[in-house]
Amino acid sequence: MSLKGKVAIVTGSSRGIGKAMALGLAAAGAAVVVAARSETERTGLPGTIHATAAEIQARGGTALPIRCNVRQEEDIRSLVQQTVDSLGRIDILINNAGVGTYTPFLQTTLREWELVMDIDLRAPFICCQAVAPVMIEQGAGSIINVSSHAANNIFSSTLGEDRDAGIALMGQAYGTAKAGLERLSWGLAAELGQHNIAVNVLKPLRPVVTEGFQAQRPDADFSTWATPQDMVKAAVHLAAQDATGLTGATVHAEEIVRRLGL
Repeated sequence: MSLKGKVAIVTGSSRGIGKAMALGLAAAGAAVVVAARSETERTGLPGTIHATAAEIQARGGTALPIRCNVRQEEDIRSLVQQTVDSLGRIDILINNAGVGTYTPFLQTTLREWELVMDIDLRAPFICCQAVAPVMIEQGAGSIINVSSHAANNIFSSTLGEDRDAGIALMGQAYGTAKAGLERLSWGLAAELGQHNIAVNVLKPLRPVVTEGFQAQRPDADFSTWATPQDMVKAAVHLAAQDATGLTGATVHAEEIVRRLGL
């Protein structure tokens, strides 16, 4: 599926699923804006916006690294303006940046709650609001909001604080934020559909191995976890949509890849 001539912004794309999706969109022909906070390597956690952009460029693609702290509204507005100034348009937005927690409710601080809400729900709201006018002027667009099974499941399929406990309760902040993101996406699909903008939710059916999880749980068994590849294939498919195609859907990556033979 070709995305040639299209411009995509992927938040949280210095590593993990975001990086994999950025590489996949570029391979499909899109010019990709690599947006994240990481400009330098962190101990035990590899990946920067510049490294992702360089990898895309080494494969013959077009990439623009832009530092963006999605907790800061001005950073998001600047990200959108820099993208338009440099690449002329925005066709695809993937709200991928996220943070999770397993902290029990009674131990969750307001600061921790606000961190999760700011990154997982407030930031996608601002990103969508900043990008939508550009897409409306262009007459089309695709917004993909990355969610989690935590939106409708109180149990985590990854390890909690006790590595020997197995399945644990998901942090309330993370699950609440992802549930809110799915409701926001559903509403935006209805509101923005008249402007030919597709809005969909993308989520995996099982945990995906990323650098972040490996750093958090270095002794965990990741043998049954998924790679990011189904998320990448599904993201490319959704990125090609507008409101005349698939919109207002919550898509499980493995299911759509299997059903469409992606």
